[in-house]
Amino acid sequence: MTTATRPVAPLLYTPKEAAVALRIGRSTVYELMADGTLKYVKRGGSRRIRVTDLETYVASLATAN
Repeated sequence: MTTATRPVAPLLYTPKEAAVALRIGRSTVYELMADGTLKYVKRGGSRRIRVTDLETYVASLATAN
């Protein structure tokens, strides 16, 4: 019997992690957040992007063409 646990997938991403996931620059993520294109949550001084908001943004790219 193994006691290893499965890694938990993150529900919130930092802007840097979101940039890696989207394969775009970190400054571009901040621009998308600033203009309201990419939604985020703010907790104290930190901004985090929900997985569902990343998925919504990517889905909007397909319909924008």
